[in-house]
Amino acid sequence: MAEPFKNSLNQNVVEDMAGYFSLHYNEFDKPAFVAAASNGLASLELKARTEHITQAMILYLPADFAHAGQILLASLPALQDEPPTSSSTENPGISGWAVMTLSHYVALQGQGHFDFSMMLLKEMTKRLSSEFAIRFFILQSAQNTLAMFAMWVSDPDQHVRRLVSEGSRPRLPWAMQLPMFIADPAPVIALLEQLKDDDEEYVRRSVANNLNDIAKDHPELVADLAEQWLKDANTNRRRLVRHACRTLIKNGHKRTLAALGFAPPVITSAKVSVLNTQVIFGEALQFSLSLTSNTDAPQALMIDYVVHHQKANGKTIGKVFKWRNSNLMPREILSIEKKHAIKAITTRVYYAGAHSVEVIVNGISVGRADFELIMP
Repeated sequence: MAEPFKNSLNQNVVEDMAGYFSLHYNEFDKPAFVAAASNGLASLELKARTEHITQAMILYLPADFAHAGQILLASLPALQDEPPTSSSTENPGISGWAVMTLSHYVALQGQGHFDFSMMLLKEMTKRLSSEFAIRFFILQSAQNTLAMFAMWVSDPDQHVRRLVSEGSRPRLPWAMQLPMFIADPAPVIALLEQLKDDDEEYVRRSVANNLNDIAKDHPELVADLAEQWLKDANTNRRRLVRHACRTLIKNGHKRTLAALGFAPPVITSAKVSVLNTQVIFGEALQFSLSLTSNTDAPQALMIDYVVHHQKANGKTIGKVFKWRNSNLMPREILSIEKKHAIKAITTRVYYAGAHSVEVIVNGISVGRADFELIMP
């Protein structure tokens, strides 16, 4: 079994951090810091561990942020493209998830030192993303942070360019939301415009994820962007747009599907059939789709399906799943089958009773069939 992420911050990491701090701060109380940062650490999850260690740093690093920031900066490892020195070879520095505690320290303590804090986060993001810490500065000083982002979009380091996109995501998972960008994403989109054709997939993927966030609140705006960005688009940009629109695609947003080349299907004789009308929990639902082209032109089909699950109150709720993409030739008959496992998962409670499966083609429902779920 894989080691839990939270164990990336443990007592050994705390002791290593203390060693680097003491190298650059003669008055550092190493035993007291280790004791404070380690106390109760094992019982906490990753985010809480970050906060716990950061609070110990606040206690034992200098109260003067300028001094503390220099200690943090000196404790970072040299980058791979930097010429090695005897110091960087012997004392490589704080790395991995521990850097998240350093950036969080800057987020909490550096609000009155904007330029210095930006320099620190820029250096830290080159070792581990500062996407969580930078959001404190966006919320406190949006215009200043956006002005910094406007410079960073052309930074030679891909991690810094990615921070512009990832740090400004309105709904970044596990992070504070950015209400001003949820309400008005225009400042973010202006930055994404400059990053959409970045040379690095790492950066373009972040741009796509940011747009997917925006699409949850502004679907028509992202559909507009999809149409614009797909004009004369190369392969990389088409891939970016498709990933950016994944929520809209899943929701069957017709304008987005049309922009991606999936027009309403011209078909006849569409039929959805359930092959086992009673499904025992732990087994698989089996169903089929049959449809016939009703045009002399080929059609690109995006085929999804929705399982409508029974809820405790007797109503149903649908969950969309990707099935396949197909090219339907003129007058061709398409017949396909699918197995969908119905088994215990952490995100759903199953209830016995009437369920159904619905097939969606290019955002259009083409059929639905019922089945009964039996709980043993």
